[in-house]
Amino acid sequence: MKRKWSVLHLLLLVQIVFTACTREIKNNKERETPTKPNIILIMADDLGYNDLGCYGNDRIKTPNIDALARTGIRFTDYHSNGAVCSPTRAALMTGNYQQRAGIEGVVTAKNHRHTGLAHSTTTLAEYLSGQGYKTAITGKWHLGYDTAFSPTNHGFDYFKGFVSGNVDYHSHIDQEGHYDWWLNKDTVVEEGYSTDLITKAGIDFISDNKDNPFFLYMAHEAPHFPYQGRNDPADRTIIGEFDNLGSREDREGAYKEMIEAMDEGIGVLVKYLEDQQLLENTLIIFCSDNGAAKVGSNLPLSGLKGSVWEGGHRVPAIASWKGQIQPGVSDETVLSMDIFPTMAQLVNEQALSGHQLDGRSFLSLIRPGNHQQPLPERPFFWRFKKGRAVRLGQWKYLRIDTTRYLFDLSADISEEKNLLDDQGLMTDSLSNLLESWEKEMDRHEMRTE
Repeated sequence: MKRKWSVLHLLLLVQIVFTACTREIKNNKERETPTKPNIILIMADDLGYNDLGCYGNDRIKTPNIDALARTGIRFTDYHSNGAVCSPTRAALMTGNYQQRAGIEGVVTAKNHRHTGLAHSTTTLAEYLSGQGYKTAITGKWHLGYDTAFSPTNHGFDYFKGFVSGNVDYHSHIDQEGHYDWWLNKDTVVEEGYSTDLITKAGIDFISDNKDNPFFLYMAHEAPHFPYQGRNDPADRTIIGEFDNLGSREDREGAYKEMIEAMDEGIGVLVKYLEDQQLLENTLIIFCSDNGAAKVGSNLPLSGLKGSVWEGGHRVPAIASWKGQIQPGVSDETVLSMDIFPTMAQLVNEQALSGHQLDGRSFLSLIRPGNHQQPLPERPFFWRFKKGRAVRLGQWKYLRIDTTRYLFDLSADISEEKNLLDDQGLMTDSLSNLLESWEKEMDRHEMRTE
């Protein structure tokens, strides 16, 4: 017997077929449209240009960071905006020269407990939060001690770490004898080695937010002093007397252990991302906030942390994104303040139109097949205490107090041959650029010196 189809049955069949087709089209569109990439920014503290295996160090073992470099892009001409901690972090967060945010020098535990990053600035975390990201910082903030300047008041949904320049790796006490380990706006007692706690907090944040796009700023303390390995004792006590550098005599040995512990944690983080199938949708950037102090190595560069010589601000940097970045080495000049516009362009270039930034995007360097494409030339500036520097292309002009220098970095990365007398026109040109930049920066209120 043949089934008789009524008009009602036919309409119902059409509706079923239409619904199924619409659902399939929607599913295909969702599969074709990638979700916003997760972003993890890992910053080491006082890590020198020559402190990693992938930058030539054969004493310190950093297999996990080296793996990021091997599968991503290793920068040879990346620079911190500052020669010390706080200025670089201000530039990183705001996408501008740190002077615009009033952070010329270190926000010290002794003299700046009631000042910090200006609330009038827009931070990278605030920008990404506005684009639907969950945001977190684990580790070192160093842009304000008072809770008024907490990271949670600057766009971060979650903060676990410390607000000062450094803490005892075990007792979590800062160099003025104050307990300094926080969960959002409250101190929290947590036992453990700070490097391991920073890693764990970062992974915990990802675990809680892996179904959303997330931005994790993992700001490690290592290898900043006090020089303490996992098995060393705590040195600092509340309002006690102690050596800020730590009691361990073998500081080079401790330094090695501290970097290797950080590297181990980065390996744990990457393995977690891989296990959770997040690695292919996560951009990882690794860098340092300034050059190494005496215990570390900035070879072949001249100068140390706190100077405007190359060793004070040319630092390791790596960008890794599985399946997205073509592995290689980039010699393009990039600064900390460039990370903000790069991340903004990656997420939503149109939304950046209202922001006036000193930094410039280097997204073209980390897109597949594009990392050999040169960036437009522009001048870069550094200023700290009695040192000033300006860079344009291969040329770098320095003024240390009243002494002046000019170097051709393409032939003299160690800054050994002063060409000041041989290149009068270039010297004058760079000197004038520096003078104009300083006048512009001096119009901003300085919260630190």
